[in-house]
Amino acid sequence: MKETTGITTARRFAALAVGLLLILAACETPPEEDPFEVGFRHDPDNPADVSIADGSLSVRFEALQESVDRAVLVTEADVLVPMNRQLEYRNREVWRASIGATVDSYDIVVVDAQGETERHGPFDVPEEPFEELAWVGESVGYQIFPERFNNANPDLVEYALEDEAWNYKHPDHVDWDGPPMIMDAWDDDEITDFHGTHQYFGGDLEGIIEKLDYLEELGVTFVYLNPINNAGSAHGYDAVDFMEVAPNFGDEETVEELVAEAEARGIRLIWDFVPNHVGVGFWAFQEAIAEGGYETEYWDWFRFTVEPGTEIEAGNPEHYESWWDFGSLPELETRNEDVFDHLMEAARYWMEFGFSGVRIDVPNEIVNREEFFSALREEVRSVDPEAYIVGEIWGRDATWLQGDQFDSLMNYAVGQQAIEDYAAGNQQAHAAAHQMQLVYADYPEAATGMQFNIITSHDTQRLLTAMGGGELGEDPPGEARERQRLAAAMLYALPGMPVTFMGDEMGFLGSQNQDRHRYPIQWGEEHEPTVEFYQELAELKHGLDALDSAVIRDFETEESLLAFTRGEPGTGEKLVALFNNSSEQVKTHALPGGSWEDARTAETFQESVEVPPLGWRYLTKRR
Repeated sequence: MKETTGITTARRFAALAVGLLLILAACETPPEEDPFEVGFRHDPDNPADVSIADGSLSVRFEALQESVDRAVLVTEADVLVPMNRQLEYRNREVWRASIGATVDSYDIVVVDAQGETERHGPFDVPEEPFEELAWVGESVGYQIFPERFNNANPDLVEYALEDEAWNYKHPDHVDWDGPPMIMDAWDDDEITDFHGTHQYFGGDLEGIIEKLDYLEELGVTFVYLNPINNAGSAHGYDAVDFMEVAPNFGDEETVEELVAEAEARGIRLIWDFVPNHVGVGFWAFQEAIAEGGYETEYWDWFRFTVEPGTEIEAGNPEHYESWWDFGSLPELETRNEDVFDHLMEAARYWMEFGFSGVRIDVPNEIVNREEFFSALREEVRSVDPEAYIVGEIWGRDATWLQGDQFDSLMNYAVGQQAIEDYAAGNQQAHAAAHQMQLVYADYPEAATGMQFNIITSHDTQRLLTAMGGGELGEDPPGEARERQRLAAAMLYALPGMPVTFMGDEMGFLGSQNQDRHRYPIQWGEEHEPTVEFYQELAELKHGLDALDSAVIRDFETEESLLAFTRGEPGTGEKLVALFNNSSEQVKTHALPGGSWEDARTAETFQESVEVPPLGWRYLTKRR
């Protein structure tokens, strides 16, 4: 936060006016050739530099740290817009400005630390900049693993065994002990090595409908469902048929009812798609491995590594290419035109139920990714022009966020590599802030504004366990619960949408050991103070305008304290989010001028504020 405490509003505006007049004068006279070096870098064709967020054109440039004193954006109509330092990482910094989306071209003028001026441009605005879907950043998200969420119709669970992978695998390649199991009770504590895959407790779509009121009270407006297509396991990532609802979950009418009932409560849904691989029970795979199957069109749907006519053993990864050599997951040949078309048809099938978007499993495994995901985007958006498309990429990778493939990535790059480590006390504030700024400098602001922010999921340990709370069935210490609240408060303060894995908001435990994090939700055993805390976070998210903004800026750290600012500089609501991961020290943080209000307690502060151990604050001010 670069404002100076004690400077009045009038003096700030006077200083700004003088600065702009100096820059405008410099604009009238071309500078000498390369008078200084600031390391200026800007490319209007790179969405990280130019995109549409918060309904305006976001323009950013990079320079060497501390090399730029001030900067201004000059439109083709000679309108001057001051630019602000936003982020710092390594030896570079990012400057930004927001201007009207109707601007066609602009110049960028920078003044270096010695007062010398350089003008860059003119730059043309791309015809179709990458644009944020505004509804995403206004949402509060929740992830449901359907088989373990809620069992409303116990009669359905027996259908899980009809297409179970066990039925299709060659006996020599069954990679778990014993047959699949239907559990006698929702809280049966018999956990085996295949708990997360081949034990069935009976969660179904009716169970989700039954709990929509709970989600509404929690403040949820967005739900991501793990696969609900017919599959060979409890997790659903081994499709038997992409265009058939899992019979143990319900049928097409149940899906339609779920979408309609969710919409009536203001909740959008997205579905989970696995275009890279299928299960051994997938109908086309069964056709291909049958006697004489190599003579069918389906042989080329897969990449077999044996001679045609050889017996194919389902489950044997030496006979065909499979995901990470798991023989239960044969990979599809997406370069095959028929496979390509079938997957596009599947995407349309689910979108036409009324889903608001799709999450893509392991997209980096698709061999023709650019062609495939560009086509998928077009297919999905043809059904719903505001459909949200999310890719399961765990690291920082902006190549997916160019406006032609995904709108967002599952933001583990911030959620785990910064928030989880920091909130657990395993990372210093400056390291967490640096990791966050790396991500936000790399990503288009349009993508930042609709980021799928997540710490935990069906693929990770539960949040309370990650904070030192222990294993399923244990009694978590109070400090672990405080650290969970700290992590959740950070997640909700980010631009984009916070997404909570089911049960984390209830204070449940579970490691990845035997998939204990996927243990069925024990309704009635919630830790009520934790549920109420997440309700409070949702109220803040829905109630504070600055938290809907795509803008995050002005990171500051001091030992255990981390702070950043949300909201557009100079306009609307400004929010400073402060966090302290020390379990012992109270941290005092200097505030910019004016009066600041704690959004939770309504306390007001001037000049400075204290943040208690393992505490946090959202401080707001309107300009």
